[in-house]
Amino acid sequence: MTTLPDLDAIRTSIERIDEEILDALRRRMDLADDVAKAKLAAAAPFRDQRREDLLLRRIRTRAAEHGLDPHEVERIWRLFIDMSVARQHELVTRLDSTPLRVGYPGVEGSYSHLAARRRYAHRSGGVLLTGFDLTREAVEALRRGEQDLVLLPIENTTAGSMNETYDLLAEGGVVITAELVSQVDHRLLGLPGARLEDLREVLSHPQALAQCETFLREKVPWARAVPDVDTGGAAQKVRERNDASVAAIASETAAQRFGLEVLAADLQPAFDYTRFVEVGREATPLAPGIPCKTSLMVMLEHRPGTLGEMLQRLTLRGVNLSKLESRPIPGQPWQYRFYLDVEGHAASAAVTAALEDIRPLTSSLRVLGTYARAEAPHG
Repeated sequence: MTTLPDLDAIRTSIERIDEEILDALRRRMDLADDVAKAKLAAAAPFRDQRREDLLLRRIRTRAAEHGLDPHEVERIWRLFIDMSVARQHELVTRLDSTPLRVGYPGVEGSYSHLAARRRYAHRSGGVLLTGFDLTREAVEALRRGEQDLVLLPIENTTAGSMNETYDLLAEGGVVITAELVSQVDHRLLGLPGARLEDLREVLSHPQALAQCETFLREKVPWARAVPDVDTGGAAQKVRERNDASVAAIASETAAQRFGLEVLAADLQPAFDYTRFVEVGREATPLAPGIPCKTSLMVMLEHRPGTLGEMLQRLTLRGVNLSKLESRPIPGQPWQYRFYLDVEGHAASAAVTAALEDIRPLTSSLRVLGTYARAEAPHG
């Protein structure tokens, strides 16, 4: 006679396994706290899509090996990942000191992200980095108080100024609090096994495409340059499209981040640098004696000679002009606003006097920020 299974005993065994699962899940969530602390110390984003994709791929494989439905197991693990990230964010609210919230345009592996990590890693109290798809989204998050600072690229030694950054500064509500100069070292990235002769498209930020224009024209003239919002995002698209005829210009870190291969290096002129500005809602004090720079936005009276007269008045006050940039004024055809970088503090006697001298020539004059001058890189 066949002995029937004891349903109560089976349920007891299931409950015992459930307890083991819950205990393992608790241990996993406890480790999430350590992960959060490590990420805050290293200025790393809380979401790491590349690592999550690799983890889920491994889980699907292991599930199949155990005779389980890999798709259903993946669905469960996605919930575990979301719980872990939520736990990491919740840790931030329990810390004695609130981490600095810093936004940047782009994804992990972009040059803005790399510059942010160099500037803020190992800051006391930690740093919570957040990437934004668009530069405007990052600045608007700062204006709403959702970010404490935003790091933005503003000019490159090869391709010139990032006009969008200047236009966002003109809208107000933010000030420049610091600057950072970072060397740019582009790589041409493609799928493993991809070849230059097979390329048909090269994706990247317009600035990166401009910086590498000579390489593209001489080495892969048959490939079409396609502008993208971000270098790291371009690398991510190459991975997602899984097409060996598509490549991206981005950093070597982006290659590692998205599992791509470096197809070519030395794409741009030697000693290529990008200048970033740190932007906040309030000005920050500077210690006496620190070499500093002041950025201005000026709209001149629309009459002949005002630009030359303004420059002459700055010269007479002994104020050194390090940059002059013009941008069209929206809604006012053929009229321009000017952006100036001058050496010195806005509150110094020389700069204060110079501003008073040029004010009668302007319809609008605004100080965009005074900040410590970054050391000029030496090649």
